Amino acid sequence: MSKFRTLALSGAAFVALSAQAHAAGFYLQEQSVIGTGRAYSGEVTDQGPASLWWNPASIASSPAEIYAGVSGVLVSSKVSNNGSTITYPGGVTLPVSGVGKASDPIQNGAAPSFAIATPVGDRFAVGASLTAPYNFTTKYNGDSWARYDALDTRLTTADLQLTGAMKAASWLDLGIGVDAEYTNAKLQTASPNLSPLLPDGINQLSGEGWNYGYVLGAQAHFDRWSFGASYRSAMAHDLHGHVFVGGLLGPLAAANADGDGSANFTTPWIATVGARYRLTDRLTLEAQVQHFGWSEFDAIDIRTAAGNQSLAQNYKDTTTGAVGFDYALNRKLTLRAGVQYDPTPTPDAERTARVPDSNRWLISAGATAQVTPRIKLDAAISYIDFADSTIHHDSVFYGGTPAAVTTALQGDVSGEGLVLAVGMRTRF
Repeated sequence: MSKFRTLALSGAAFVALSAQAHAAGFYLQEQSVIGTGRAYSGEVTDQGPASLWWNPASIASSPAEIYAGVSGVLVSSKVSNNGSTITYPGGVTLPVSGVGKASDPIQNGAAPSFAIATPVGDRFAVGASLTAPYNFTTKYNGDSWARYDALDTRLTTADLQLTGAMKAASWLDLGIGVDAEYTNAKLQTASPNLSPLLPDGINQLSGEGWNYGYVLGAQAHFDRWSFGASYRSAMAHDLHGHVFVGGLLGPLAAANADGDGSANFTTPWIATVGARYRLTDRLTLEAQVQHFGWSEFDAIDIRTAAGNQSLAQNYKDTTTGAVGFDYALNRKLTLRAGVQYDPTPTPDAERTARVPDSNRWLISAGATAQVTPRIKLDAAISYIDFADSTIHHDSVFYGGTPAAVTTALQGDVSGEGLVLAVGMRTRF
């Protein structure tokens, strides 16, 4: 029975890790300062290494160029208790104790991005990009009502994409990229003991791993129209880590553990299509749609010394849409703006405090200044309006044993965000 209890605890820790890594704040779009300035409405059709994340064909017809940028993500959020309960053995149900409001559990952060590309002969080009598609930190206090779902979480990812592209015809560019993504994460979650008079135990986990995928893309360029399409593969993850379970007392003491564990799960594929129309010599209109195959993240398979188990996630596919424009005010200054609707894949009936995400609108503006014949400076600002949402998440600790404890979290979530981004492009 002690092995089963240990498995349940380490499994819960891996669920928290995986959900945070691939859903919290979600997927970070801030892989290009130019893209941020128009709410990611024209990236699949734009040219240059700054668009490599969205379309590997973007470098086929562009000159040799280096891009570097950084986006500061500032989030103001509030997660409030709304009747959460905990049920101890024997059927005794009590309100979850602790502070009922958590202010700004989603921590501010920075998302760097870098890309380089160069032509090879008249028809080919090669490039590389380094991005941080998932890069997030959340923190709840030890006395928070949400502690049985989440305490501290830190996630860092780095995605290296190597790209080759070619001019297949005078109007058609093609590209292919191979991605290697490194993930490093650490988290902490509270575990209840068998009496409300006893202090909580603790779950701690750290893990890392390399994961691999690919991206395909094409662009068609005509007199005033440009079209783009790309497909980024789902990515199978195998995260190896260390699990620590401590502070459990009495009959649960045998579940305290310190050892290795791993988890397997799959993150979504992304299909992107878009169009650009040069309305005048100065004004270009853009539209882009992305479909995320979040249903790939349907389960997490857990492996520990205590045994294996599979935990359902039930994320849903989503479709994001954006429109925007670029306007060349003069030869040295280009202005841009855009708006995007970005729905959440988290199921309404199973939203957790660790991933308190919701549907959102992005409203963005940006500019590019040509400071020298070779150097351009980019800047952007984006306001994110999160729709109010609710938390509904039940957890069973030590399930299948007489010591089973059930928590039923109920909460309300509200928030808004601001992205400030700066970058530079230089030809060589």
